Amino acid sequence: MKGLFWLTAISLAMLSMEGPCMAEEPERLLSHDVYFSLKAPSQATTTELVAACKKYLAGHPGTIWFAVGPIAGEFRREVNDLGFDVALHVVFKNKAAHDQYQTSERHLEFISKNKDLWKSVRVFDSYVAASSHADM
Repeated sequence: MKGLFWLTAISLAMLSMEGPCMAEEPERLLSHDVYFSLKAPSQATTTELVAACKKYLAGHPGTIWFAVGPIAGEFRREVNDLGFDVALHVVFKNKAAHDQYQTSERHLEFISKNKDLWKSVRVFDSYVAASSHADM
């Protein structure tokens, strides 16, 4: 009987910890990294895709950091993945900002206007910790 009492007491204590009393998890920065492989890689198609990324994907609400550019092909160490032509890096203030970006008109227009250039697209989303970039 004692065991049942303690089991009930522990269960009630755990239940009381759920809900509005618990501290909410802090918002986490979300890094959205996209690697595009082009059907016909060339300086022209790379430049075209980089320009389109800047036009349609930069400056969305909740964006903390944005960068896009071509592969740095001179890096050919054993660990370098050379299976892409253009890399896009966007850091959002939280998952909600990322989710809003995914369904935004400009993002959907970017996909519609550029998908014929792509052989493949790989997306890596991760939660990241903030770091100081005061010198940039």
